[in-house]
Amino acid sequence: MMRGLWTAASGMAAQQINIDTITNNLANVNTHGYKKSRADFQDLMYQTLRIAGATTAAGNQIPTGIQIGMGTKTVGIQKLFSQGDYNETQNELDWAIEGKGFFKVINAEEEVYVRSGNFKLDSEGYICTPDGDRLQPEINIPPESISISVDSGGHLVAFGPDNVELASADITLYSFVNPAGLYCMGRNLYRPTDASGESIEGMPGTEGFGTIAQGFLEMSNVNVVEEMVAMIVGQRAYEVNSKAIQAADNMLQMANNLKR
Repeated sequence: MMRGLWTAASGMAAQQINIDTITNNLANVNTHGYKKSRADFQDLMYQTLRIAGATTAAGNQIPTGIQIGMGTKTVGIQKLFSQGDYNETQNELDWAIEGKGFFKVINAEEEVYVRSGNFKLDSEGYICTPDGDRLQPEINIPPESISISVDSGGHLVAFGPDNVELASADITLYSFVNPAGLYCMGRNLYRPTDASGESIEGMPGTEGFGTIAQGFLEMSNVNVVEEMVAMIVGQRAYEVNSKAIQAADNMLQMANNLKR
């Protein structure tokens, strides 16, 4: 019975992490470029009372053994980099990546990566994130520019009066062998790890990289209905594990009351 208490407790702890993950997804349902997370679980070790295939005293082989599980644990929380929906903004500095890839920016002298493309101009005319992290390679827009054009291949052109071309540059994208292994820093930033591998540089629309859509933003890939259903399932799983603890406690109480 004590085994049942700890097993059910591990289930409650796992479902708490599951609910925490789901609520973070729901909180970021309107965060540009956000990628939903999923908690992964695995069963714990087993207490083996009889091994399957063992031979009895009569010479027969036991077809199934006796193994009692010890519960569950969280093995990882994975980011799912499926494509989010697109929102048309008509802002010339809003860029959505259609397919695979990340933008690279400099944050506190560290190279990090973003999926959201809601860029701005800083006081010196450099393209940057809302937090002021400059896009890499750096692109400077002349102050006399009237409009900015970006094609699907990432070629940027800044136009001045009379449609004169003032500056041009190419936007570079980066990908990873295992994007789920990236370290989430918050603020839509990702840092490479040994699990993600080194960044791979490429041009939009080439070598499997996505293209760029100007005037659009990629929305979160969170499906509210799916998350609500998952939350209900997690809540019920948490509840049934609490009932298992109550059942084990009642059994212990009965055992304690055998002798009065």
